[in-house]
Amino acid sequence: MNATIKDVAKAAGVSVATVSRVLNNSATVSSTATEQVNNAIKELGYSPNFLGRNLRRCETNVILAIVPSTEQTFYSEIIRGMQNSAAEHGYDILLSTSNSNYTLEMHLLNMLFNRTADAAILLGTQLDAKALMEFNEKCFIALCCERAEGADVLTVSVDDEGGAYAAVEYLIKCGHKKIGMISTNGAAASSLDREKGYKQALSDNGIPFREEYIYKGTYDFSHGALGFDYFRGLPSPPDAIFCVSDILAASVVKKALSEGYKVGEDISVCGFDNILLSGMYTPGITTVEQPCYDIGRTVVKELIYNINNNSKTNKKIKLPYKLIERETVKKLV
Repeated sequence: MNATIKDVAKAAGVSVATVSRVLNNSATVSSTATEQVNNAIKELGYSPNFLGRNLRRCETNVILAIVPSTEQTFYSEIIRGMQNSAAEHGYDILLSTSNSNYTLEMHLLNMLFNRTADAAILLGTQLDAKALMEFNEKCFIALCCERAEGADVLTVSVDDEGGAYAAVEYLIKCGHKKIGMISTNGAAASSLDREKGYKQALSDNGIPFREEYIYKGTYDFSHGALGFDYFRGLPSPPDAIFCVSDILAASVVKKALSEGYKVGEDISVCGFDNILLSGMYTPGITTVEQPCYDIGRTVVKELIYNINNNSKTNKKIKLPYKLIERETVKKLV
């Protein structure tokens, strides 16, 4: 028969309550008692029934993290930050993918109501502000990477508008005045904010905005090349391109090179995210770095604070970006 917590208490010569406190890493237990309990656990081969304990508490110590897809490689560093922060607080991260599907996302969030998870982090969502607010009233949720317009929900992201502004201003300071942008269709808040940064940088530097200088597709790799082809077809094509992601920027670079252009000479390219690929590519892609690991750590820390204090702080935290200069931008001045 499997050993019980009562067996451990008897073998260690302590109370069941003391054994429980040791299992929960309580600081109120003496080092002697802790040693006795741990020795008894080893001798008896006792395995704590954490599931039963959590069900009695109505807690799981699990945070559900929902990513819209596995194609964005910067998610991996965010998730690593989440996992490390969660472990420090005695939580686990349960990762799932919604495939940007509303029905599947709602199905996954139902885990909050059947007590499979204590809270949820959405790394991009198909839900509107009203739905998010309703979930936030009943459960503990947070948005990560992507904010949702009008949703008063805990949100942690990079300063998307500021990062885009810095990238475009850098291109301008390098002497570029004809700057195109490859963005995305739809309502992704990060893309919209980066478009704002792009336009504001042009305005602040006295460069008129040209509607034809924005190409909108998706985050799919192929749309960088499609955007490049679109710009090449204009009567007066841009000589620099700012992309809302490094994946799109890498696609532009590949397409330009295949057509005989010298990237960093004939055409300048800047991305956003600073994924591993951007530094491995030849030429290295100039980009805006997201502090992905810190984003992951911060959102978990703030969410656990809300759980432990049974509160909804609903902060809007924007972490700083960093411009990474590499070889894809030509300095004309």
